Amino acid sequence: MQVEKLSNSVNAKELLIKLGVDGGGISILASKMQQHIIYIKDLHVGGANILKQDALSIGADLAVPRGTVIAKNPFVDCILIATQKQLSNLSRKELAQPFGLKELAHKLQSIVKVKKPQKIEIMGVINLTTDSFFNGSRFKGTQAIQTIESMIEEGADIIDIGGVSSRPDAPIVSAKEELSRVLPIMQEIKKNKLYEKVQFSIDSYVPLVVSQALENGFSIVNDITGLENDEVCALCAAYDAKAVIMHMQGNPQNMQNNPDYSSILSDVYEFLEKRIQKAESFGVNNIIVDIGIGFGKRLEDNISLIKNLEHFLSLEKRILVGASRKSMIDTIHPSTVDERLAGTLAIHLEAIRNGASILRVHDVKEHVQAVKVLQALL
Repeated sequence: MQVEKLSNSVNAKELLIKLGVDGGGISILASKMQQHIIYIKDLHVGGANILKQDALSIGADLAVPRGTVIAKNPFVDCILIATQKQLSNLSRKELAQPFGLKELAHKLQSIVKVKKPQKIEIMGVINLTTDSFFNGSRFKGTQAIQTIESMIEEGADIIDIGGVSSRPDAPIVSAKEELSRVLPIMQEIKKNKLYEKVQFSIDSYVPLVVSQALENGFSIVNDITGLENDEVCALCAAYDAKAVIMHMQGNPQNMQNNPDYSSILSDVYEFLEKRIQKAESFGVNNIIVDIGIGFGKRLEDNISLIKNLEHFLSLEKRILVGASRKSMIDTIHPSTVDERLAGTLAIHLEAIRNGASILRVHDVKEHVQAVKVLQALL
């Protein structure tokens, strides 16, 4: 007899099929192999006691503070621990319960429906600026076209082009100046029909620049302000473009001046949820969300967002993560920008494991290889 401890990240259905389990039992058993840990804040103590009993009755559990059973405090935080099947059953039971449990049930049901993406896309970065934080992403003139062609050969799915740096304390650039930097490249892309080989994304929130990009074959608008500008929303809808809604606290000039959150996960989620609703009200149909690593975030905020990325899957949108060579790596392990490829790969591979499906990167070739290896392992 041999006994083997398997990883919690094992592909449950694939394993059960290989074992020869009856077809009807595969989904049931697979749901028992997926574990959820859900942190619930400010739940009415009456609801907590009901939820605790209901959880125990189906084999799940609820961790609560001491004194909950005697209602020591009117509202409590708690942690629900349940398999996929238990969570599904519990969400149905709570629909008829008081103390906010009906609302909780709907949230649990949205979590039950979540599935991690299978397809991963690599977005290569090209900055037509002189002050981007990473020198390796700065390009001029025909050099940018050569790099675009190289990125396509290396396996890029998307190429993101920007004319203004969004690093902390970056100088403000006029719309006219930004357009003058990117328009020649846009025109070359259209002339050579490069958009037939790869998707192009414009890294801008300026209507003048966005409209020119969409006219020249770009199909994605990567907006660090999260579609704050109504005119950009309207342009995305008119051209049926994909829109990347990113979270940022403040703006590039002040975002790293003591950023603060009441709850990083909830605050970012609520912002993205509201901006998705706004975008959809304008008729934007294809939306990607970006949690905004490094944009008004402390190291602990960035780490929490990466570790708990699954929280954002219930938005039912693809998730983009861009931590490429950012300073959070230097904070963890002192390094120059040129020395941060290994740290970048570590963050991005963890992001994929937790639900990311698009990686914005400076190093396309290395990421394509790393993703293929990770997918083979998973």
